This record gives sequence, structure tokens and C-alpha cells, in this order.
Amino acid sequence: MAGSIPPATGQSSGHDGRHGTRFGSKKGQRKKPRKPRGKVRSNSPPPELVGKAVPPPSGSGGKNTAGNTPRGRASARAGTGPEASAPGKPAFSERPAPAESAPLSGRPSLSDHAAGWPAQSRSGTGHRQAYAAIDLGTNNCRLLIARPSGEHFTVIDAFSRVVRLGEGLAQTGRLSDAAMDRALAALHVCADKLRKRNVHLARSVATEACRRASNGQAFIDRVLAETGIHLNIITAQEEARLAVLGCHILLEQGSGPAMIFDIGGGSTEMVLVETGETVPRILDWQSVPWGVVSLTESIGPIADDPAARAAAYAEMRRRVDEGFAEFAQRVTPLRGSATGDGGGIRLLGTSGTVTTLASLHLALPQYDRRAVDGLVVPAEAMRDISRRLSAMSPAERVALPCIGRERSDLVVAGCAILESILDIWPARRLGIADRGIREGILRSLMSIGADPRAPRRPQGPTTNRTEAA
Repeated sequence: MAGSIPPATGQSSGHDGRHGTRFGSKKGQRKKPRKPRGKVRSNSPPPELVGKAVPPPSGSGGKNTAGNTPRGRASARAGTGPEASAPGKPAFSERPAPAESAPLSGRPSLSDHAAGWPAQSRSGTGHRQAYAAIDLGTNNCRLLIARPSGEHFTVIDAFSRVVRLGEGLAQTGRLSDAAMDRALAALHVCADKLRKRNVHLARSVATEACRRASNGQAFIDRVLAETGIHLNIITAQEEARLAVLGCHILLEQGSGPAMIFDIGGGSTEMVLVETGETVPRILDWQSVPWGVVSLTESIGPIADDPAARAAAYAEMRRRVDEGFAEFAQRVTPLRGSATGDGGGIRLLGTSGTVTTLASLHLALPQYDRRAVDGLVVPAEAMRDISRRLSAMSPAERVALPCIGRERSDLVVAGCAILESILDIWPARRLGIADRGIREGILRSLMSIGADPRAPRRPQGPTTNRTEAA
């Protein structure tokens, strides 16, 4: 099996276990990627959000206080670049320490206006305006530019580049000069696209790497000075909210709670939601500072022999299990009331890990977003691929389609995180989403632009119309 992973076999509730199931029709199948069914409603009742973010361990670098900036705080608009067919975000985060905070209990809505966001003009030209979202993560920089199209939106430009902003952060607590230069180069591309596309309203966010780095705010200031893009360092809570808002439409039909997760570069979020409304209600959530990069770096170099690889993978699993232990205790009693059309509990994942593993499951020669986004695959097939990848040598992983050199050193950590999630919420089927934070931002911005009740706010010191909220 060296160098290749054949598609997993098996049945998934009567559907083809080799190719998975595409959810969307009444019978649970469709051939085309699913489009959002409805516009985000700004007047939907705010859900109860209860959960917590596990802080990084002491000695791994101070957490930037800017990371606690509330969602409603004003921040400049920014744009994003092309990436129409790039996989979801890869994850990596640092070693977690025991949770220091009690469960959060605010009432943020998945579709609220986020007080203080600039509102667009209310002219009849709103549907011809371009909106943009930038997501600067620990591993990737991503941009999406779109225009409203009825109740949905049409992507007109996209961009994605691996920048590894969080490289070395676990050891130093700082963003390195080389990592910041890589990210800035990608953001310059994003800024050019924003200007060329005449973006009307945009929001740019930074996540775990900038939250944690002691020089995170200094980097944000440098980005503004050099590119005109004002990044907002969002909290783990807001990150979870945006991810759910961006991908929940791909959840299978069913009743009771469902789980959505996002394996990122510097953190992983699990969000328990109650469906039934246009926008699901968040019941509980947890963020741990373990992602594909941070978890990989925390383990360090692994000897190239089977025993060492097995030991490293077991240690990764242990650390992730430890980080989610309290959350697992809270959600386990709710499994019995959660049922989907497939007869079991519902699970949806958005990340580079799940899209990559789904590509291997389908035996794609190269990544194809149209084949992956909206796919439903047997969870056991994903476990099988994860275990086989963890046992491979680096050279064997590099040779696999859809992985290559760029992902080969991080995919094993993603597999470990995924297996822990499948233990916590043991669904028989796993939904795959190649969408998330950026799509959540766009839906929020378009809902603001379409609602005349959205609060207006004077523009900031810059005259750039790509100032982000």
C-alpha cells in the first residue's frame, strides 16, 4: 500500500460507499454542488452560545489581547484573493492547557449585524456590488469576492496561498520575520484584487496565530500600513460562529443536535448546533489550540520508522482527547436525541484535512472542489485513510495525489484530530464542506447590505472602501 491509498469500500445507508453520497435531494443524492437555500436573516432570534476556548499552555507565547476584540468592535475592511477550487483550511495549533474560563454564555446570533459594521448604501444597485472576505489563518491566506445573486451569491474571484504564518510560534511565542513576509506577500495580492474588483464592502479577519503571538498586533499594524487592509483579530468564539454560518447549509436533514467542526491551522473548533431554523442555533462549542501546524510542531521531528510514527500519532491523539475532554462529557448525553436522514447522528467538517481525505477516498488525480464540497462519506472510511496515512513514511505521503509536499508533514496531525472528533461524536457518515469562515463573512456582509435597518457608522481614518468591520 506504499504510495497509494485506494478508495475505501463499503455501504453508506444504501448509497455507494466508494464514492460517498452527495447530500441535497430528498433521497439524499445530488450531482451538483449544493447552493445555499436561503439568505441569512438578520432578524432571526439570537442563539444561546455556551462553550469555551482552551487557552494555550504557559510558556508557549503570550496570547495577544487583541484576540479578545469583540465582534462588534470597528475594524477596517479588507479583501481576499482567488481560490475557487482550493481545499478548506488546514489546521494547526499549540498544546492546550486546562481550561481557565468558565463556559461562555453570551447570546450572539449567527446572523446578527455585529454592531458597528459599516453599512453599504441603500440604493437599488446593491445586488451589483462586490463583497469580499479575507481569512488569514495560521497556515493559509484566503480571499473570496462575490456578488449577491438572488438569495445566494456568485463568486467572481478567489485566492488562496499557504503562508504558514504560525510556523515556529509554538516554540517562540512570536510570528517570525519570514512568516510575516510570506503573509504580507499574499495580502498584497489580495489588496490588488480588491482594487481591481471595486469591492464595495469587505471584512478581513485573522485567527489563532495572531491571537496567540506576542507581536500579533504589531503585525496587524504593519499589514494596514503596507497594504491598506485592516485585519480584525477575532476570538475563537467568533471564528466558530463564522464557520457554522458559512457551511451549515450542507448539514444532512434530520432532527436534534448536529456537530460541525473546523480543523484549522492553529486551533480546532467543535460546535454543537440545533437545526430547524434558517440559521442553526448554537448549543455548545469548544475551541482547543491544536491544529495541524501547532500539533505537528509540538511533537517535533519523528524518526522514519514504523514504531516512532505509531508512537507520535498516539501522542497526538492523546493531546487532542485531553483538550476536548470536558466538551466530550457535555455533549455525550445529547447523542441519543440526534438523528439524521441516514439514521444516525449528523456530523459536518470543514477543513483542509477533511477535503484532502475525501479526495483520497474518491481517488481523485487532483483536487476538485466540485466533487468534494457537499459530499457525504462513511466515517469509517475516513478513519481507515487516517490510520494508513499515519503509518506511511513522509516520502510515501508526498507521492499521494492531493497531498504532495505542501501537506505531507501536516496531514497526519489533521488525521489525529479527526479521529478524536469521531470518537466524541461517532457519526456513521461525515459531511464534507469546502467552505467556512469566508462564506460566513460574505453572508453576514450581504445581510447588512440588504437590510436598511443595519446600523450606519462613519468611515474610519482611511478612505479605502475596503475597510473591514
